[in-house]
Amino acid sequence: MKRHKDKASGFGLSAVIALAIAGGWAAPGKAQTMDAALARAYSANPTLNAQRASVRATDENVPQALSGYRPRITASADIGASILDTNLPGSGATTSRLAPRGAGVQIDQNIWDSGRTRSAVSQSESQVLGARATLRNTEQNVLLDAATSYMNVLRDTAILELNRNNVEVLEEQLRQTRDRFQVGEVTRTDVAQAEARRSSAQSQAILAESNLKTSVARYRQNVGAEPRSLAPGRPIENLLPKSLPLALQHGLTGHPAIIASLHGVDAAELQVKVTEADLYPVVGVRGLVQQRYDSQLFGDNRMSASVVGTLTIPIYEGGQVYSRTRQAKETAGQRRIEVDTQRDTVRAAIISAWGGLEAAKAQITAAQAQVQAAETALAGVREEAKVGQRTTLDVLNAQQELVSARSSLVTAQRDRVVASYAVLSAVGKLSAQTLKLKAAVYDSRQHYDQVKGLWWGTQTPDGR
Repeated sequence: MKRHKDKASGFGLSAVIALAIAGGWAAPGKAQTMDAALARAYSANPTLNAQRASVRATDENVPQALSGYRPRITASADIGASILDTNLPGSGATTSRLAPRGAGVQIDQNIWDSGRTRSAVSQSESQVLGARATLRNTEQNVLLDAATSYMNVLRDTAILELNRNNVEVLEEQLRQTRDRFQVGEVTRTDVAQAEARRSSAQSQAILAESNLKTSVARYRQNVGAEPRSLAPGRPIENLLPKSLPLALQHGLTGHPAIIASLHGVDAAELQVKVTEADLYPVVGVRGLVQQRYDSQLFGDNRMSASVVGTLTIPIYEGGQVYSRTRQAKETAGQRRIEVDTQRDTVRAAIISAWGGLEAAKAQITAAQAQVQAAETALAGVREEAKVGQRTTLDVLNAQQELVSARSSLVTAQRDRVVASYAVLSAVGKLSAQTLKLKAAVYDSRQHYDQVKGLWWGTQTPDGR
């Protein structure tokens, strides 16, 4: 009985908490921290890097729009051969063989396009700002997924250890029950109950191992590396607003998803102006220089140059522009509705995450009390079983209640950490800067400044 008691009591509350924090992977001195995992995800997560590339692609909308202010220059050249046979009365027949050729340069400069270019530039700038806000929201989601994966690995490792320890305890219980059956202290029913409970524990251990493998795979997907020697995961409640109303205020005014939606409204409204401009006149200047050879006579040489002002007035284009204008107005209305939808989504996420955090705190307190009570109850049931006041089933039930209580505590500890990150994400503040991660902060403005004023060149700023 001494060996049985040591196994059961040696894996007490402090051991559960240690496993829930350190995950049982390695000594804390060699452990990988939560911040290190989040920094790696921030730097290498493919979803986040893909969104950064999307922002860089959106940056190119600005120089494309600015091109409407700039001249368009085209060069042309041609060469050919012609034969002219002439037969005039009194002059006889003549044959002229010519090689007409020439080259020219044409320059078109927009003077006034009814505000189309101005609206297009403003629209592209709104698209850039919206893309940056979307990037910040993606960054939040990636960091939250990484933190969740980190804590899931810790939780599932601890639960696996609990279940493995439970199997060992129940195997010892089964051995002792069989010994007591041999001397007639218990019945065959007691042995069968111990065997059934041991088999159930083995099944739970196999399931826990499967869950851990799944969490490890998710960790690899979100962080970009295998989890090794994970260190304590702690809540970040010091970074959160002090109350739910304050959290709602921050979230509804500064969440990047809402900001992205507002920039989407601006871009959609400007698209209406861009489309309407196709209904109005366009004023420009065209310059043309041409050099021609052998146009009509062999050896002739002609050079011409002209500067012409142009005025284009659309009269009727089949109703296409009118339809596109109406379509753009409906799209703008859709974007305004989407802002309200996004606000409702953010509000619900904040309230849900805040409630989850409060619930996790309460669950930890309750689970700690449950574990202590279950440990006391198990010790008492075992002592009573020694003198015949309790059955084998009573001992098995008390053991199962203790394992369940410890698993609940581990889960509650995990939930508190994840909920704290979820609240920070819901209010729109989860970022590398807020967490002070040791990673190079991605500055989306750098690429924008590099390309917005470019007049030519096909290479990207990184040399590709």
